[in-house]
Amino acid sequence: MQKRVIALGFFDGVHLGHAALLERVRTRAAELGAVPAVLTFDTHPEGLVTGDPVPLINSLDGRIDLIKRLHEISDVIVVPFDAAFRAMPWDVFVTALQRDYGAVHVVCGHNYYFGYQGAGTPRRLADACRALGMGTDVIEEVTLDGMPVCSTHIRGLLQVGEMERAGRFLGHPHTLLDRVRHGHKLGRTLGVPTINMEIPAGVVEPPRGVYVSRVFLPCDLEGNLAVTNVGLRPTLNRGETCVTVESYILDFDGDLYGQELRVEFYHYLRPERKFPDTAALKAQIQRDVMVTKGYFDEK
Repeated sequence: MQKRVIALGFFDGVHLGHAALLERVRTRAAELGAVPAVLTFDTHPEGLVTGDPVPLINSLDGRIDLIKRLHEISDVIVVPFDAAFRAMPWDVFVTALQRDYGAVHVVCGHNYYFGYQGAGTPRRLADACRALGMGTDVIEEVTLDGMPVCSTHIRGLLQVGEMERAGRFLGHPHTLLDRVRHGHKLGRTLGVPTINMEIPAGVVEPPRGVYVSRVFLPCDLEGNLAVTNVGLRPTLNRGETCVTVESYILDFDGDLYGQELRVEFYHYLRPERKFPDTAALKAQIQRDVMVTKGYFDEK
């Protein structure tokens, strides 16, 4: 079995605290001649334990993309957080890391709890790993501006549109990953063709409105400047009630239907509003384009 150094956690947002953990995994893996890996869950444990769903920063696919793309860890193990797993004693879980996944070293955060009723603690993990001949690193709390870096705080920032501040705690722009869907093609009639995406179920919905953004096409490293609207498109709405993420990609024209793209949110420009006619809407979009260009010119 392949030797692994495994990072343990849910990694919602893959923020600066997670980055410290993942970089330690890569370092230990290089030292031990092992593969750096992440073991995460398909569903947030807190939501199932408390019965109160946790709004997530990213979908599962979004988390995996961030781990692979930003931290170059391609071995991501996704474990179903089902009834059988929730009932697993903490020490059985530690044994399974070695037996089933080839762990020779594990890395977790200072507040990592696991096993039935959360009885497993970082100290217990370290003791059990030592008895099995495995190493352990426990990453201490990471702070920024005197505040702990945590997913809960970042979710709160996203929910009020504080994209720049959220990006500082994340260590990267807030990201949406989704496939381009068919819309009504009304933007094309205005000369501002857009791509339509949706916020995955269970993921935080930022305030409805217009954002300075970048859209990354497949195999695109630089990204394309874009103006992105999150909401119901009140001026052109045809009775839809589903919130969409609609991006006008500057200086681009092409067929992207069905392709998986990434939108990065940088700045909240303005609330969504209904314009008196399409001419007024188009004029506002052009103003939004100029502000977007100016935003990145100043970077």
